[in-house]
Amino acid sequence: MQDFLPVTRKEMKERGWEQADFVYVTGDAYVDHPSFGTAIISRLLESRGYKVGIISQPDWRKKESIQVFGEPRLGFLVSAGNMDSMVNHYTVSKKHRQKDSYSPGGKMGLRPDRAVIVYSNLIRQTYKKTPIILGGIEASLRRLAHYDYWENKVKHSVLLDSGADLISYGMGEHSIVEIADSLESGIPVEEITYIPGTVFKCKDLDRVYEPILLPSFDEVKEDKKIYAESFAVQYENTDPFTARPLAEFYGSRGYIVQNPPAKPLTQTEMDDVYALPYTERIHPMYEKLGGIPALEEIKFSLTSNRGCFGGCNFCALTFHQGRILQTRSHESLIREAERMTKDPEFKGYIHDVGGPTADFRQTSCQKQLTKGVCKNKQCLFPEPCKNLTVDHSDYVSLLRKLRKLSGVKKVFIRSGVRFDYVVADRDKTFLRELVEHHVSGQLRVAPEHVSDQVLKYMGKPSHSVYEKFLHEYNAANKKTGKQQYAVPYFMSSHPGCTMKEAVKLAEYVRDLGFTPEQVQDFYPTPSTLSTCMYYTGIHPLTGEKVYVPRNPHEKAIQRALMQYKNPENRELVLEGLKIAGRMDLVGYGPKCLIRPIREHSKNTSSESRSDKNRRSSGKTKTADRKNRSGGKQANVRTQTNTRKNTAEKKKNRGGRR
Repeated sequence: MQDFLPVTRKEMKERGWEQADFVYVTGDAYVDHPSFGTAIISRLLESRGYKVGIISQPDWRKKESIQVFGEPRLGFLVSAGNMDSMVNHYTVSKKHRQKDSYSPGGKMGLRPDRAVIVYSNLIRQTYKKTPIILGGIEASLRRLAHYDYWENKVKHSVLLDSGADLISYGMGEHSIVEIADSLESGIPVEEITYIPGTVFKCKDLDRVYEPILLPSFDEVKEDKKIYAESFAVQYENTDPFTARPLAEFYGSRGYIVQNPPAKPLTQTEMDDVYALPYTERIHPMYEKLGGIPALEEIKFSLTSNRGCFGGCNFCALTFHQGRILQTRSHESLIREAERMTKDPEFKGYIHDVGGPTADFRQTSCQKQLTKGVCKNKQCLFPEPCKNLTVDHSDYVSLLRKLRKLSGVKKVFIRSGVRFDYVVADRDKTFLRELVEHHVSGQLRVAPEHVSDQVLKYMGKPSHSVYEKFLHEYNAANKKTGKQQYAVPYFMSSHPGCTMKEAVKLAEYVRDLGFTPEQVQDFYPTPSTLSTCMYYTGIHPLTGEKVYVPRNPHEKAIQRALMQYKNPENRELVLEGLKIAGRMDLVGYGPKCLIRPIREHSKNTSSESRSDKNRRSSGKTKTADRKNRSGGKQANVRTQTNTRKNTAEKKKNRGGRR
């Protein structure tokens, strides 16, 4: 137990602590592994000399659950966990999920909806003035006014609804240490207004240097066009080198101010974070409860990078990790891999070496390290920038080193490669080694759609780029003598996807000859460009009006079209084909998606009655035959008996004579 940070007051006392400096309240089970934000932030603070206690998945219905350690000396840290609590609890159709991978045994219901708000309010009821700092992805993506899909309305910054004092947004290593040091030095929390990567509240803007005034909350709440304009300003201020403070007015409640993002970690800093003394295990208190499923999924995987310059519009990475890539050194990754090989459960397979995008190992161009990313254009969309550095050599070198480690049988890549980046690389060494060493029969790739119209709104390259990748991938497999497949991920109901585009995707799936087992329906999560389009019907960066499939029935049709072979989807598929004017796909031809309705099945009830009558008629005739047969047999028996009686009478008469 001493290997973990304390989870009870008794454990705190055993360490000789009278009081914790920080108490970390999290919606996840306590897993001391660097894939969990709780572990990173708590170990980082520990390395700076701070005493941190962990309250994992407290019972939010009881005040006592957050009083485990008493009042911390410096403050409470609050996070919903590695996932947004609403996404964790609900599917895109707003149905309850059956499993929580971040809870013991996958059990649901151990954290509340909107966990950071609930936990923070619970703390504030007991500790009126203790600083509360929010972190993690749930708070990070709700740092300003945002559209909430589950309530279908624009909501306040989470800072107001939670009663907390600060938000440490993004990955948080830089900002949380600065916050801790500021509190340690005696600065009141309300005066901590200067730290990059934080959001604070204030009555006026006297302390804010050259802020950009966003539209007020009332304005964005009432006018979708203004909401889209405000989002565009936020999107253009996500870079730590060029962003300015953003201020959002809330009337009598004052302002919410977002400072520019924290600077990305250097490679040395990132190595230091992953070298902290993690146990890399679940806390022992969960062992009898079935373990933590999320750890099993990543236990033998390596995180080699952060950030992503891919810029998909439906992804929150731009607002959370940022577009500037950060990497760990080969030495750091090899040390972690060597520790893996000594684990009794390790079978020789490293499951993944990657991050948001596996094959990104350097910034997209050198100027990003000093001048930041471009505000008005993307690195890969609609086509690769002329300044893009396309180079897989560092990743290839890393993978080769990992393959040579004693005890390692295979190194897989499962977090996904960016196929357009692979196509842009003239040197095909990575592609060749990918198919030869790092694919287990199937390579997962994410073209997302086949319609260039939809791909444009997704921020993805044209479909022809994916087709080119498939050609190169198949050629590489042929050269290595392997038969491996690319398994594409597709998304339905994204903004811009009409029924016509949905049918086009269904035709592509038909031609592939496989039916996706799972279909990803677009999920409008906070602070993505696609979610802004979903809510407003406007592309915030261009002002263009966008068609949005919002009706649940229409979304169900688009989803069903990708699984048109499922008999249960037949009526939905037929309806979709009618809407799209594609009844040519109903028939017996090889290109048809479904068969036409036969005449005898148009009147099922009549057919049933007819069958019943025929069956009834058959029974009657059979009974008649039996009756007739039985009658004949009776007659025969009667005639036989009559003859016997007559013969006996004659015999008797003769005897008398």
